Amino acid sequence: MTQLTFGDAEYAGKRKQTRRKEFLAKMEQVVPWNALLKLIAPHYPKSGRPGRQPYALETMLRIHFLQQWYALSDPVMEEALYEIASLHQFARLSLLEAIPDETTMMHFRHLLECHGLAAKLLSAVNADLSRRGLLLRQGTMVDATIVHSPSSTKNSTGTRDLKMHQAKKGNQWFFGLEAKFNRNEHVNNNPP
Repeated sequence: MTQLTFGDAEYAGKRKQTRRKEFLAKMEQVVPWNALLKLIAPHYPKSGRPGRQPYALETMLRIHFLQQWYALSDPVMEEALYEIASLHQFARLSLLEAIPDETTMMHFRHLLECHGLAAKLLSAVNADLSRRGLLLRQGTMVDATIVHSPSSTKNSTGTRDLKMHQAKKGNQWFFGLEAKFNRNEHVNNNPP
């Protein structure tokens, strides 16, 4: 970041430490940034060549990590960098500078994939974290949808269906079944 802007100064004066801000401060300390930058630097475009100049490697790496931590797509990450001050500060950006667009983020991710660097980054971070007694794993996010259905005791026998589950949203209870979809299954609209 070059110079503190009025917006940055106003944000810095806020007293409440949000969970996001606390998490990012912790990641600032525990991620081995220099080791990761050295791993990517030989493959990253150099500035000074004709055409559009690349963003700072550290900025792109930090944006990549933000996308992984918060499960943000490229377009959503671009908007978040404009709208969420803690994210653009963590990425070492200023609102006076251009913010990487979604295509730039996609190209950076493809660069990491092309050179097999994503797995190396994860193992480098894990090696450093294991020395501190911590662990980072790749995970899967599960999306759930709450749909209206009658209570499981409103069946013909008046007993609870063990396959039914309940969830509370606000002050209202919802009952339903877990829906599993296989993308490879095809629905036959003309049964035999």
